[in-house]
Amino acid sequence: MGPGDLRNALKGLPRPARDPHVLVDQTSLDDAGVYRLDGTTALVQTVDFFTPVVDDPYDYGRIAGANALSDVYAMGGRPLTALALVCFPDALGPDVLREVLRGGQDTMRRGRTAIVGGHTVRDPELKFGYSVTGIVDPERMLTNAQARAGDRLVLTKPLGTGILATALKHRKLAPALERKLVTQMATLNAAASAAAVRHGVRSATDVTGFGLLGHATQMAQESGVTFELDVRPDWFLPRTLEFAEEGEVAGGLNRNREFFGPHVRLDGVDAATMLALFDPQTSGGLLLAVPERRFAALAATLRRGRVWAKVLGRAARAGRHPVVVSG
Repeated sequence: MGPGDLRNALKGLPRPARDPHVLVDQTSLDDAGVYRLDGTTALVQTVDFFTPVVDDPYDYGRIAGANALSDVYAMGGRPLTALALVCFPDALGPDVLREVLRGGQDTMRRGRTAIVGGHTVRDPELKFGYSVTGIVDPERMLTNAQARAGDRLVLTKPLGTGILATALKHRKLAPALERKLVTQMATLNAAASAAAVRHGVRSATDVTGFGLLGHATQMAQESGVTFELDVRPDWFLPRTLEFAEEGEVAGGLNRNREFFGPHVRLDGVDAATMLALFDPQTSGGLLLAVPERRFAALAATLRRGRVWAKVLGRAARAGRHPVVVSG
């Protein structure tokens, strides 16, 4: 389902009754819902599951776990518990399912998140993920609506997972690049999130299925600013642009381009780079809007934590397009 399909499905539904404890819900298109418990604690709730993006069942489980945790980190929260969601075809057998679950368990262990149950259904196509609950201080919460003109825009993982995963399906990825791809998708956003909260960042999102330009568009629109990006080749995983030129793109990329394209102005951006910017990501990094006075300290913390990070550009006063990209 693309972003346009979701919005069309939601049209005409009655709005939920207003609850003063609900701080973030679906109306802002944020990464997770947030429900205030008291003055210093709120619940963060999210759910995410998907079909395999790699061949190895254990790696698939690890990646699905990291992806599910990411929405909590994108809100500046700390995950606490998870419920596994499994759609499983009988033809694959229990050994495959065991490896998927083992991979997910290892990721949840790294994220210090307790798996407290789950639900399974028979399905012709394998799908796996988690519903995750965490906590956040409402006064230090990250949302997609708090970017301000002058903020620096920082990304904490390179782009290209959708394109490389498509190339992997067609057996075009060298083993070393496949390992790099899997390692990145299984990497948690915990360190980047903690650094952002520590240094007073207020606005963030994680870059996943809508691609960088889709999520940047939503964040800019919700914040009432324009994101000005100056694209560079080092934003991308190795061979991403090469595979984009060869047409190794997932169907979700074209849906992202169709829906978000009218909101983006591209100046001097070549075709391969344009495709890579719309590429749907699996377990992508955080896109942070960082106040200038806080940027140096945040950057130093990310370097010490060995978190990959690139400055993509700046937020500016709202213009005709929510996102402007220069090549």
